Amino acid sequence: MSAPLTVDALLSHPDWAAVTVLATRTGGSEPDPVREVHTVADLRADAPAVRGALLAVALSGNRDDWHLDALLRRAAAAGVAAVLLPGTDPLRAASRLLAARVGVTVLGAPDPLGAALAATRLLHEPEQVVADLVARTAVACAAVGGGVDELVAELARTWRRPVWLLDGSGGVVAGTGPGPGSGGEVLSRPVGTERPRPSALVAELPRGAAAERAAVLAALGVAAGTVGQRMADVRLAVERDARLRMSLLAELVAAAAEPGAGTRRRALDAGWQLEGWHAGIRIDVPGSVDPVTMRPEVLRAFDAAHLRAVVVEQGSGWGAWSTFAQEPGADELNRHATAAHRAQSLLRSTLPSAMGVGRLQRGAGGLARTLGEAGDAARLAATRSASGCFVHVDRLGLGQLLLAWTRTDTFLPAARSMLEPLRDQPGDLLRTLTAYLDAESSLTETAAVLGVHRNTVAARVARAQELLGVVLTEPDERLALHLACRSVLFHT
Repeated sequence: MSAPLTVDALLSHPDWAAVTVLATRTGGSEPDPVREVHTVADLRADAPAVRGALLAVALSGNRDDWHLDALLRRAAAAGVAAVLLPGTDPLRAASRLLAARVGVTVLGAPDPLGAALAATRLLHEPEQVVADLVARTAVACAAVGGGVDELVAELARTWRRPVWLLDGSGGVVAGTGPGPGSGGEVLSRPVGTERPRPSALVAELPRGAAAERAAVLAALGVAAGTVGQRMADVRLAVERDARLRMSLLAELVAAAAEPGAGTRRRALDAGWQLEGWHAGIRIDVPGSVDPVTMRPEVLRAFDAAHLRAVVVEQGSGWGAWSTFAQEPGADELNRHATAAHRAQSLLRSTLPSAMGVGRLQRGAGGLARTLGEAGDAARLAATRSASGCFVHVDRLGLGQLLLAWTRTDTFLPAARSMLEPLRDQPGDLLRTLTAYLDAESSLTETAAVLGVHRNTVAARVARAQELLGVVLTEPDERLALHLACRSVLFHT
């Protein structure tokens, strides 16, 4: 015996989108579930003696006729779940009050026979419902062109249900609206082979129709393979473009001075302007971040900050640069630096990153130099949380030279040896001391950066001085200690 359907489940089905509720029983209580579907010719027909039937009236009649009231009384006596009338015009007041009193739900439809057929299929032909949706899904997957967005939109039209593609963290990759969460049942199928949390193709539908649930689940299984293939194709295209960008930038950096004619032609084809004045940008991220996949995030942040730049995947991050046809003035450079800082703030809201901005350099050789400066600045920015992990070389001065010195083979071992007494001490003395020196011995600023009380900072700094045996009022000792803290903390 087929599972009954609630009236709400039928009303939420796409084939019943045009059906409206004309009258409900007193108190608005849930109608009896529908177990059978019966069709009668007109208002004068007898109601079938089947409890839980959906009674569909095929021909329209005069709703002011007393025959409608007689039909509603007979339907209530027989235990009919709902009466489906032709048309969606409201009932006259007397008939609506009668339906409420006798406990009969009255529905209206432009095509009651079509609605009755859809209900019959859901009740008695679930296999046919599944086969039909699977077949239409296969046709849609084969016919629609474009990428993942176009395919997901076509699936939503075919299923007449909201459909989304979610990434491993549950974020919406494709589909309309904010994602699942309207209160219906969420059905999903994994897409791709990512581990431990693959992407998923998701549809949402109201609870109730078992046949529709089975059909959507089967259709999800068919569509997931096609979506996965589209994603793989997109990934291959993105990686191919990334490799081309990376190799071209590597050639430009390796040339250092004047690139060859072939490199210049490839740069022209890529839309890169080698002449003019360049301001390099470097963005460093943790090794767990895939620069190829996350490049759109950088582009969105740059666009939101009104920062025009070329962005290229480079190691564990991105190299970028802005090009000016004429040498920019101080105001224009300040606007550029402000836009870069804004882009970094937007990036750090979703991605742990450090950004460095190089000085203005001219020509193809200058592009390599400004990118190198930006790389040094980004490494220094990684330890400057107070500045939003952002450093601009033009505003850095001596710090850039000192950073280069601290990366020598002899300095880092000496720095680690100097700071060894702070190791494994409670209170994270190394980070506290570094923040204190960055803040020019301001207890209040250091406390704000670390999120602790200023008395805690004072106690930790005093303990660090005691363990290291240094006097922070001595300029030479202070400079050496500051460089050592920066270097060890960065490499840590």
